[in-house]
Amino acid sequence: MEAAQAKDEKGYAVVVQQDEGPSWWQPVPANGYGEVKFSQRNIPGLPFSTGTQAIAPGGYIRDHQHPDHKEILFFYEGEGVLELDGEPHPIRPGTTVYLGSFRRHKIINTGTKDLMMFWTIMPGGLDIFFEEIGRPRTPGEPAPEPFARPEDVEKIEMDTIFAPIKA
Repeated sequence: MEAAQAKDEKGYAVVVQQDEGPSWWQPVPANGYGEVKFSQRNIPGLPFSTGTQAIAPGGYIRDHQHPDHKEILFFYEGEGVLELDGEPHPIRPGTTVYLGSFRRHKIINTGTKDLMMFWTIMPGGLDIFFEEIGRPRTPGEPAPEPFARPEDVEKIEMDTIFAPIKA
């Protein structure tokens, strides 16, 4: 990461430009990619991670929940639907969502272009999940053909920031 970074008696100050953070192509069903802006990897001791995610047209982020996390999502491009605890909510530019622990959510891209969001999750760890299930992405390269999630994805989820959903 080529981000501008400084630390002095005031604490860290970091500037990350578009396409500067580590980024990974995401498998089906989301497709698209995740790009990490801030995490403990570039700011030691940071209690959260944050970045952007592109969900490809027709793609979705599976229904999931986080055990001890708080999450903020800000959608800035595209359109879709957020299913929050099974209830649908429209997504359009400017939609902002706060999710506490154990709030089930699924994000569906219903549009014809990438659904773009800025995310923050505390404590962090989504960056580790993206790396574990994805493939390294270089900005500007064409998207790969859709690829499967790793066979051990459930273990990766439980080892990072996800909680099982009980029927």
